[in-house]
Amino acid sequence: MQRLRSRQQFQAVMAGAPVAKTPHFALHRAALSSAHEGRALFPVADAWLGVLLPKRWARRAVTRNAIRRQIYEAARQRTDTLPHAALVVRLRSEFSRQQFVSATSEPLKRAVRAELEQLLARVLVPAEARHGV
Repeated sequence: MQRLRSRQQFQAVMAGAPVAKTPHFALHRAALSSAHEGRALFPVADAWLGVLLPKRWARRAVTRNAIRRQIYEAARQRTDTLPHAALVVRLRSEFSRQQFVSATSEPLKRAVRAELEQLLARVLVPAEARHGV
């Protein structure tokens, strides 16, 4: 799994509508064939992942970092079943500060992980189809 790094990569993926949504996250997807100034934006045929966590929805850096780690770990565990495409997971609403008082609480981590499971399940490719079995 590769990580999105450049602004052009993020813009190419975010140009389309979300392919999946949960109450707090949206998943955007783009084909790897995008190019910028004659160069391929995604030079390796692999799953590419980017994370977009606006301060508007997660004010504290510790919260954004905890959510970011959860996203990358959830995707890493599914590397074999992620499609060869560019994906961006975007936080689209705030987790209630009344319900999740601590930015790194176990209940928050469980809630984030549960939503990520739902989100990624919508774009997974069966292992047999991916490896041509």
